[in-house]
Amino acid sequence: MTQMNDTLPSPAQPSEIIHGVYTVPIRAFEDSRGRFMETFRLEWFPHVNWSRLQSNRSESKAGVLRGLHYHLRQVDYWTVPSGLVRVGLADLRPSSPTYKATQVLEIGNGTEIGLFIPTGVAHGFVALTDATLVYIVNQYYDNGADENGVAWDDPDLGIDWGIVAPELSPRDQNHPRLRDIPRYRLPT
Repeated sequence: MTQMNDTLPSPAQPSEIIHGVYTVPIRAFEDSRGRFMETFRLEWFPHVNWSRLQSNRSESKAGVLRGLHYHLRQVDYWTVPSGLVRVGLADLRPSSPTYKATQVLEIGNGTEIGLFIPTGVAHGFVALTDATLVYIVNQYYDNGADENGVAWDDPDLGIDWGIVAPELSPRDQNHPRLRDIPRYRLPT
């Protein structure tokens, strides 16, 4: 396998669509024994306080859609080590230069990237295959106090998920449209 000092990916690349979103190209190194990928480094995101670091894993069957969720205090960093997901993002920050902008991208199965999602950007994904998502956050889980949501199919956001009838949790089925969210529940 290639030496560790050869594994540094290119620097984080800012999204051209949503301010504050970054992708990190992740290089995979393979040999007869398997693969190695470095997926996260604190130094890739010097503007984030990572003093409360928590890592989570989500497994989804093909056709499951999770989201759209957003946080007022937490950032997320996503990788997909197994399967393929289509990610939907929407900027819900009224003060952002990209307010209401949306972005769709695919992660996994050959598209090896890390995805940094800042506070106030709604995020979700639909599993195109059975998939595993690993995500790192900068806040410990707080019994849902910073768990907010907006309807995955909000026509005012118009995210093209490429799926008509995804499988949703009861919580995700009941998220309001953006126009129905009280101003105090939106990110600043």
